[in-house]
Amino acid sequence: MKLEIISPETKIVHDNVTSVSLPGEMSAFTVLQNHAPIISSLVAGKISFSKNGQNFYFRVDGGFVEIRKNKISVCVERIIEE
Repeated sequence: MKLEIISPETKIVHDNVTSVSLPGEMSAFTVLQNHAPIISSLVAGKISFSKNGQNFYFRVDGGFVEIRKNKISVCVERIIEE
């Protein structure tokens, strides 16, 4: 899957990943290969993703995500790598 995370200042991530966990407004959720298309708002919390057996973590203040055809596009207000 292709993951793109952007903020108003810059593109933070643009890479192939195996899974992504996001802080959805109703609850956190995980995206795997062939996930159903959705658009969701995000709340303050953690975004994590797996790539080549490694896990990466970021803290965000909110934003939104669009998932479509194995492409995950995330736009966040503020992001900090953990």
